[in-house]
Amino acid sequence: MDETVLITGASSGIGRELARCFAGDQSRLILVARNTDALATLAAELRLKYAIEVHVLTADLSRPETPQKIFADLSAQKIAVDILVNNAGFGAHGAFAALPLPRQLEMIRVNVAALTELTGLFLPAMLRQNRGGILNVASVAGFLPGPEMAVYYASKAFVLSFTEALAAELSATNLKICALCPGPTDTNFGKVARGEKMRAMKMSKLTAETVALCGHRAFRKGKVLCVPGWKNQLLIFLVRLLPRSFVRQITAFYNRTDK
Repeated sequence: MDETVLITGASSGIGRELARCFAGDQSRLILVARNTDALATLAAELRLKYAIEVHVLTADLSRPETPQKIFADLSAQKIAVDILVNNAGFGAHGAFAALPLPRQLEMIRVNVAALTELTGLFLPAMLRQNRGGILNVASVAGFLPGPEMAVYYASKAFVLSFTEALAAELSATNLKICALCPGPTDTNFGKVARGEKMRAMKMSKLTAETVALCGHRAFRKGKVLCVPGWKNQLLIFLVRLLPRSFVRQITAFYNRTDK
């Protein structure tokens, strides 16, 4: 396909699997993450398997200047981005008052500010061409309040709301705007968020490949929301029916850890 896809957080997990999905479409890829070695390994794999053009950009989206630098670097190379996949993000587990404030502000910069700025930078060209679109990786957490992970859940609520609003604003165009909302997924997210602590409540997890395939398919079909897995879909349905006080209690219990 004659399109260029930029994917943030492409070095592992859902981002890496989304890169493989778009590579299967024969799209040109721009892979963005902090881990240069992991990006280089993935790029080599995709070039060999799909014979496509893959660019690697090492970047830290927690730094305020990074989105503008990515945009400027690609503009200088005359590389136009047709599809933006905002996948980069992380969480932190613990009571809001107990967690370091700088770490939580860093989370907002990555999960919210960088996503918003990259969207604002690349969207105008998509509108001029009237093609392409944006796939934002939100979360089932975006439908819930999140005791013990308050900022993370709130950041994903922003991504979900922002994406749905953007889709409505652009409904008269050919652009595709989609929010991928995975539930528990087998990635390194939990290790980063909780360290060595384990959840007291165990839940089955989808693979990153399954989540990415679902999100990629939904985006291509022009769907605004994608919630992989029937259990996650049921959870979201129940959240709409249950009292908010009960939802808070259940989420707090789910986010408890053994140690």
